[in-house]
Amino acid sequence: MAPTPHESITPKSLSVLLVEDCADDALLIQHQLERGGHTPRMRRVDSEHALRAALKNDTWDIVITDHNLPSFDALAALALIKTYDPDLPVIIVSGSIGEELAVEAMKAGAQDYIMKNNLTRLTPAIERELREAETRRARRRAESAIQHLAFHDVLTGLVNRSEFERRLNRALVTAKRDNIRHALLFLDLDQFKVVNDTCGHAAGDELLKQVAIILHEQVRGRDTLARLGGDEFAVLLENCPLEKARNIAGKLRKSVQAFRFVWENKVFSIGVSIGVVAIDHTSANTSELLSMADLACYTAKDQGRNCIQVYRESDEQLIKRLGEMNWASRIDTALEQGHFQLYYQTIEPLNPATAKDIRPHLELLLRLRENNEIITPGAFIPAAERYQRMLTLDHWVIDEALRRLAEGCFEEHGIISINLSGQSLSHAALFNFVDRRIREYAIDASRLCFEITETAAIANFHTAIEFIRNIKEAGCYCALDDFGSGLSSFSYLKFLPVDYLKIDGAFICNLAHDHMDRTIVEAINKIGRGIGIETIAEFVESQEIVHHLRDIGVDHAQGYAIARPQPVRKRD
Repeated sequence: MAPTPHESITPKSLSVLLVEDCADDALLIQHQLERGGHTPRMRRVDSEHALRAALKNDTWDIVITDHNLPSFDALAALALIKTYDPDLPVIIVSGSIGEELAVEAMKAGAQDYIMKNNLTRLTPAIERELREAETRRARRRAESAIQHLAFHDVLTGLVNRSEFERRLNRALVTAKRDNIRHALLFLDLDQFKVVNDTCGHAAGDELLKQVAIILHEQVRGRDTLARLGGDEFAVLLENCPLEKARNIAGKLRKSVQAFRFVWENKVFSIGVSIGVVAIDHTSANTSELLSMADLACYTAKDQGRNCIQVYRESDEQLIKRLGEMNWASRIDTALEQGHFQLYYQTIEPLNPATAKDIRPHLELLLRLRENNEIITPGAFIPAAERYQRMLTLDHWVIDEALRRLAEGCFEEHGIISINLSGQSLSHAALFNFVDRRIREYAIDASRLCFEITETAAIANFHTAIEFIRNIKEAGCYCALDDFGSGLSSFSYLKFLPVDYLKIDGAFICNLAHDHMDRTIVEAINKIGRGIGIETIAEFVESQEIVHHLRDIGVDHAQGYAIARPQPVRKRD
């Protein structure tokens, strides 16, 4: 509740700086303040030098100044006071001041002017101005905080990405204009996800704050350390040649490696992968510099993590990684603009009498159309896996496949097979997505078969088992793809309740001429037959192989000898 005009909200003691050359007038002002209920701590000065010293060496609640002094006046005093504290309230108390001078003083920053023959206004004016001064200071603090937040990371207090990019651009300008060499470090924490997943986001946040302190201790005062987002940091090393930047990166790496993070009696060791890029007159722009540093950093991760990689255009690993980064962007664009397309390849029953569905099956395949060129998954799937795009791609394929099935595009076929990646399989919510789409499109679930590679199933063993059980309860089938490629393929069949084994094509290609391959295929087929699982041979490239597969008793065949992939077309 706001105070009434007669209430005093000022402290019992009041620090007053009095700019006054008359001791008697100073006593009158002191008595007036005491009558108003204050116990003022007053200091009187009467020269610019004394005023400057008082402002520099002490803090004041309010300044009361006469207008006319022998050596200077209230306007000069105001100008000096505002350079020390723009929010310090100033009241002019004068024996004579004209209207024009009073207006000029108010414009210069004085809060009020009072005539010496009417000091009864002094105490209410001081109390009012103290309140307003605090309001001004609070507003200024808020503005300062907002300004700080605009350029700094909330969690760590380090410079944020936008401010870092501004400083990086400024350094790039000096590199081009003055031929000065700088360097950029891009840092990504290793094992951060382990802490986050094991102990929760609160632990992850605390880890980031502690790492920020460790990194800050290792960089030079004129350098800029920033948090770019997540567990990514960057350092701008100004006036720093590449070799010295490499040494600083080494110190940062060692300091993080030596750090032990403790959370609820758990102790974690982490590391950091660092990419180093030189900034000189040949550097293009800030975006490219950050991409180069990012590229070098993740190449360092590829080398085993907790490593340092200097960006060099001739480095083969960097060239490969750059291609994958470009693909990640192209995948995003293709998803936004609808450039992905479904193809299908027929799977022919070789023994209709034992097949779950005597109609030809089909496997749906993903293709990308760019500039009238059809691009196969081998070109973009590695990048999609590395840059965490597979779940998005799998969701697109599932949605598009079920929509086309609901439209009647596959009436002449039986079971429709859809591939799932290991990344998607690791998401517990995958089944919920599939189940919702089946219900939304009113699909007969027995028309669907989901293919999981053997390696993906083993890598995500528990989630794979749960997904397979859920999908079978929903009425769908499940196939284990590339079977035989793993070291313990048969042992996993006891735990994975699949309906089909797709025999790895490596054993099929030379089946007609390689006794070992034929023996392996016979063993897989026999095991499958013994436990009620149908077999599908992949990469069937000739009728001779088809003949051998029938002789062995394999249930289905897929490959160019059966049918080539075709685009899924809308039903007329």
